[in-house]
Amino acid sequence: MPYFLDGNNLIGRARGTGRPSEEDRKAFLAEIADRLRATKARAIVFFDGAGERTSSLGSLSIRESGSEPADDVIVREIARFRHPREVIVVTADRELARRARDAGASVIGPDDFWSRFGRKPGGKRAEETAKVDVEEWLRYFGDEKNRQS
Repeated sequence: MPYFLDGNNLIGRARGTGRPSEEDRKAFLAEIADRLRATKARAIVFFDGAGERTSSLGSLSIRESGSEPADDVIVREIARFRHPREVIVVTADRELARRARDAGASVIGPDDFWSRFGRKPGGKRAEETAKVDVEEWLRYFGDEKNRQS
C-alpha cells in the first residue's frame, strides 16, 4: 500500500514555511525516509517543477513533475494502479483530495500521516520526550519518607 505525498503541500506545513529552502527540503525528505525505514511502508513524494527526475532514499522515492503540476502527475499515477484504492494520498489540498478520491484512492491529511509514523514533523518520538531525570529519581527514592515498608 503506497503513500503518495503531496510534497509541496506537506513540506510547507512540516517545516513551517511558505518558501522552503533546499536545506528544508533535504531535512524533510531525510525525516520521512527515517520514519519509513522502521516500517514496511513505501512512499513517493511528488514535487512541482525541476526536471522530470526520480530518485530514491530506501523505501522513499522522490519524483519531480517537470513542466506539469505535481497534482496532475499524482492523479495520473493513481490511474496506473491495478487497484487504486490501495493508494493513500497524503495532502491538505482539498482539490487534490477530491481528484484523488474520484480516481479511486484513499486520502488522509498530514497529521494522520505523521501520527501513523510515531511523531510530529520535526518533533521527537514520545519515548524521546519523556526522558527521566535520574538525579531527581535518586533524590526522591533516597528519601526514607518516600519508600514503602
